[in-house]
Amino acid sequence: MHPIIDTPAKLPANLLAGCRTMPLPARLLMCPPEHFDVIDVKNPHMAGNIGRVDHPLAAQQWAAVGRAFEAAGARVEQIAPVAGCEDMVFCANQTLVGLDPAGRPLCLLSRMRYPSRQREVAAFGAWFAAAGYRVLEMPDDRLFEGSGDAIWHPGRGLIWGGYGHRTEPPVYEHVSREFGVPVIRLRLLSERFYHLDTCFCAIDESTVLINPKSLEPAGVEIIRRVFARVIECPADEADGAMACNATALLGRTVVIQRGAPRVCAALRACGYQVIEVETSEFLKSGGSVFCMKMYVF
Repeated sequence: MHPIIDTPAKLPANLLAGCRTMPLPARLLMCPPEHFDVIDVKNPHMAGNIGRVDHPLAAQQWAAVGRAFEAAGARVEQIAPVAGCEDMVFCANQTLVGLDPAGRPLCLLSRMRYPSRQREVAAFGAWFAAAGYRVLEMPDDRLFEGSGDAIWHPGRGLIWGGYGHRTEPPVYEHVSREFGVPVIRLRLLSERFYHLDTCFCAIDESTVLINPKSLEPAGVEIIRRVFARVIECPADEADGAMACNATALLGRTVVIQRGAPRVCAALRACGYQVIEVETSEFLKSGGSVFCMKMYVF
């Protein structure tokens, strides 16, 4: 099996059958938005929003997202916010965590593009070390933004790896080696969908929600071959509501930003419980539900 799959020709006929099973995480890590703000422009969504965060409303929305996760059956834990780290609330980016081939918890630290976000990484490394994870750094200076771009296939030892804006393609050789799993590498086309988690949401082992226009056609073809069911997100819901930045929990519930009625209808028609939440203050920074948590294995 190719450790890195980036063309349909490299895709084995029975890829998932050859991947080890993995648990579906029932624990989540969140960071209170005590210092959350928009102070500069790191992605197109932030333009025009500097200084416009309603902080009390952001705190209310963050708490409601946490309650939605708990209603879906997850246990939410918290990391202490660090002063001067205004984006630390977006817990998906500072690390990639999972299990190594022996089933031991492993945390791979990110190398963030922006200096203001680089300050967040050490706190997450310390948290996961205290939680019993083996914590590793990237061996070189290439950019890697954790599970914002590297997303586990639900229930399988397989990672979907986005690149093009915040993560460089060669890092996935190291990711594949450390976790002992193949990586399907997907090129991101649009700056508005700067992380894979903004345009790709794996719901369960057979179902995925995607914004196909933000992915290379070859990547979309691979997705269609691996997932039995592909739900395409309408362009307006993918952008305006950041609908693909949803969080799937335990293969049965999807927590999603309010304002994506066609996606929600499609999910409910497939039998999933859908919990709609409001993350308008965090959308000002280009993040929503998936960005606001880290799965804990």
